[in-house]
Amino acid sequence: MAEADPRERMDIARCPGPGWEDILAADDIQPPAFMAEDRYEYLGSEPIDASRYYSPEFFAAEKAKMWPAVWQFATREEDLPEPGDYVTYDNVGRSYLIVRQDDGSIRAFHNVCLHRGRKLKTDCGSAEKFVCPFHAFTWNTDGSLNSIPCRWDFGHLSDEQMKLPEVSVARWGGYVFVRDADEGPDIEEFLAPLPEFFRQWRHEDCSTIAWVGKVVKANWKIVMEAFMESYHAYATHPQLMPFTGDANAAYHVLGDHVNVNYTPFGTISPHVQQHDLPQQWIVDEFVKYNGRSADNYDPEADDSAFQVPEGMTARQMLGAAMRKTSARAFGGDYSNVSESELLDALVYNVFPNFAPWGGFMPNIVYRWRPWPDENACLMEVRVLSRVPEGKPRPPSVPMHLLGEDEKWSDAPELGVLGGVVDQDMENMELCHEGLKASKNQRVELGDYQEVRIRHFHQVLDRYLNAAD
Repeated sequence: MAEADPRERMDIARCPGPGWEDILAADDIQPPAFMAEDRYEYLGSEPIDASRYYSPEFFAAEKAKMWPAVWQFATREEDLPEPGDYVTYDNVGRSYLIVRQDDGSIRAFHNVCLHRGRKLKTDCGSAEKFVCPFHAFTWNTDGSLNSIPCRWDFGHLSDEQMKLPEVSVARWGGYVFVRDADEGPDIEEFLAPLPEFFRQWRHEDCSTIAWVGKVVKANWKIVMEAFMESYHAYATHPQLMPFTGDANAAYHVLGDHVNVNYTPFGTISPHVQQHDLPQQWIVDEFVKYNGRSADNYDPEADDSAFQVPEGMTARQMLGAAMRKTSARAFGGDYSNVSESELLDALVYNVFPNFAPWGGFMPNIVYRWRPWPDENACLMEVRVLSRVPEGKPRPPSVPMHLLGEDEKWSDAPELGVLGGVVDQDMENMELCHEGLKASKNQRVELGDYQEVRIRHFHQVLDRYLNAAD
């Protein structure tokens, strides 16, 4: 008997019961059409080679062929609001100095003194000039040479030669990106279809209200991939099951560099055996354990806003409550905003290491960077909140870098989200160790729930296999 075409499995790999599209269809207000459009793509079932996560040679190939060629999310606009403000961004052996110019534009330079190679800056701040602390070679904020002490001894160097090398900069949605390579797609093409999808969510109207980072003893891909699927939730985050449709989630491949996981909230997980539980119980658990709802950041919210009226589902009630709290906290009309855009985890990933959440709630933004090599990474969690109507955008808060012995839950600004991330971290170091120790050196992925991981590796291979 001939084997079935693997592509026919596209409609088979789904959890029995209501799916993402069914949950959206039952909502009072429908989200944008693109959210309900099934854009899953079967990408094969082959195993992933475990050495990709720990091999120094593979890491060196990433460093040489992938990182210089991609747009990297480096900073947010509110991190450098005024002329002369600068941010240092380091990744895989490169260091960049990102500077707001007098005309409001943003430029980025290699953060290295052209005399003896010292880093010019190791912090973020504001400056009229960049003075190397070693010998006081000085550059203007536009990268041009300002002065060289004892210039008589450097007659062989012209001002043109001594300009700081510049890298490409792009801006979208309040995010600032850098790219080493001169050639490649522009930012709109690279991010497609994100600019279209995020048009109404307007991250450019948000500001960073929390920003926490921690060095994790695991490869950056291991840590990132833990946040690319909801499949792990029932084992790793059991407290979320009363209000999280983990197995009802949708997984879409959207573009060359973009994919998404949509996970519904306000609905009981298919993994919960008893489904005749009161709707109020679902809401109570949501309020207790959901780390992203607007009431976490709105001091005027009260418990009475989260009582389920007779004849209403938990999801309907939460949607109605979030419309009210969002309007009160941020201003504007939320009466026609869907439940999904106010409740659900709409987790987009942009290759290689940038994950902004969609929707209208305070938005989580993840970033993962090798730190400094294949055996560790710096994971960062930002929370963006809408700037209330009529208010100026405040500057960003600085990153709270946790120490080796600190947990994410030691960062009070993350609220209950910190405890959720701590649960994820319990898996990371042991995954890194386990992949090194694996007998068969194979990573087996689910066809549907882990398709985003497979998509990531196929994109990575395109960069690694590109001709020089």
